[in-house]
Amino acid sequence: MGPLLLGVFGCSLILACQGFYSASDDVVELNPSNFNREVLQSDSLWLIEFYAPWCGHCQSLTADWKKTATALKGIVKVGAVDADQHKSLGGQYGVKGFPTIKIFGANKNKPDDYQGARSSQAIVDGALNALRSLVKDRMSGRSGGSDYNRQSGGGGGGSKKDVVELTDDNFDRLVLGSDDVWLVEFFAPWCGHCKNLEPEWTAAASAVKEQTKDKVHLGAVDATVHQGLASRYGIRGFPTIKIFKKGEEPEDYQGGRTRSDIIAQALDLFSENAPPPAIYEILNEDVLKKTCEEYQLCVIAVLPHILDTGAAGRNGYLEVMMKMAEKYKKKMWGWLWTEAGAQMDLEASLGIGGFGYPAMAAINARKMKFALLKGSFSETGIHEFLRDLSVGRGSTATVGGGALPKINSVEPWDGKDGELPVEEDYDLSDIDLDDDFGKEEL
Repeated sequence: MGPLLLGVFGCSLILACQGFYSASDDVVELNPSNFNREVLQSDSLWLIEFYAPWCGHCQSLTADWKKTATALKGIVKVGAVDADQHKSLGGQYGVKGFPTIKIFGANKNKPDDYQGARSSQAIVDGALNALRSLVKDRMSGRSGGSDYNRQSGGGGGGSKKDVVELTDDNFDRLVLGSDDVWLVEFFAPWCGHCKNLEPEWTAAASAVKEQTKDKVHLGAVDATVHQGLASRYGIRGFPTIKIFKKGEEPEDYQGGRTRSDIIAQALDLFSENAPPPAIYEILNEDVLKKTCEEYQLCVIAVLPHILDTGAAGRNGYLEVMMKMAEKYKKKMWGWLWTEAGAQMDLEASLGIGGFGYPAMAAINARKMKFALLKGSFSETGIHEFLRDLSVGRGSTATVGGGALPKINSVEPWDGKDGELPVEEDYDLSDIDLDDDFGKEEL
């Protein structure tokens, strides 16, 4: 029982554990690098689980998923995607919760959701039913979309309007004049590789537009028509993809040419160029709830009372937090702070309890688990704390009460030094003290 609990706690806080499946299992681990080759270009029926290592239901499903893969070996392919690590794949197929199971059958571009029970027997039955449907379709002459990635001009699961057509006339205004990141394909209409890339580029453009809130764009330049642009950027072969960031020289795209590869690169670029997350003071229950439930992890600092540090001291602590938020912004965590004594229920639920300020805790609201900073409240100490969480090290505990605590509504800090409360002056002139003096109690 001990080792099991340690294993659960070790990966309960964030995506700390390695994948659930190893090379010795019959489950195929899928990622953006092999998904297109293994799944989309395959004639096989695929049953794929999208999971997150911190998800308790995913952990419970693991044994049944392995059993399913062994039972269907040679009949149906069974795979798994760590969608917490490979967010581009999860986003591409609309995964919003874990575990999500999808059936990739005749039309690989439109997988079906598996809606059955999560036992191995039920999953096997669902897979065999899907296989019968696939065979029936083939016998009736209805083939699926598995040839889509092998030919040019096919549909791509995206909208062509999401690929911005760039020309000699609009390139400088749209690309060079933008604060956003651009991935630009230089192509030639007669180029076979360009034709193969087209559906991937289109599908990626739609996904990237949605997932980055239109902050990363995919464009395309017909280099045979707009030769001035091709010459300016030294285009000598097709397709050539270049990355444009504001104020920087363009760089060559070095990633893969599948939609998953392109989406993953775009999301990395989005994270790199995104501003660091905001650090919010916990003013009411909504602030805590929204941050901790919206993000996988919320990092909370309890700072000393303003009378103990003054504005300069508090700003120093907040500056350390801002640097750490910048350093870990790719993690997409939430960041909060409160003053010591302002939220005593929160402190009690995290075992902070009235001393040792500044303090810091990281909460996973999905699991109601937290970890405490044991080292110094410094860039080095916090970095070591968060780095250990990222790789599954460090001890965790359950949030007191098993739920987010009650939060008091407080006024925001005004940015100034604190002021001691004004003591009330007492007028003793009207008090007759003589009556009691000199008397002895009998």
